[in-house]
Amino acid sequence: MDFTKLYRPSRFNSWQFIAFTGLLMSGGAELLIRYLVRRPLPAGYGWLYLCWATLFVAGALVNLFGKPPEPGHHHHH
Repeated sequence: MDFTKLYRPSRFNSWQFIAFTGLLMSGGAELLIRYLVRRPLPAGYGWLYLCWATLFVAGALVNLFGKPPEPGHHHHH
């Protein structure tokens, strides 16, 4: 099993990449709200992290246990 699919962004699938980006953006927004704007976070803001984490885990499961690519079918980028 290739565990680099869990921590190397170049190995993420679409779901993992969206979730990873969402986590980074939500974290950045939280820092801006807390330290630059100096206001309390909106109610329920923490649920964003749970949603992003759930999406990442779902994507990781598909990435790790999904059907492998067909032999001889390569995409070169």
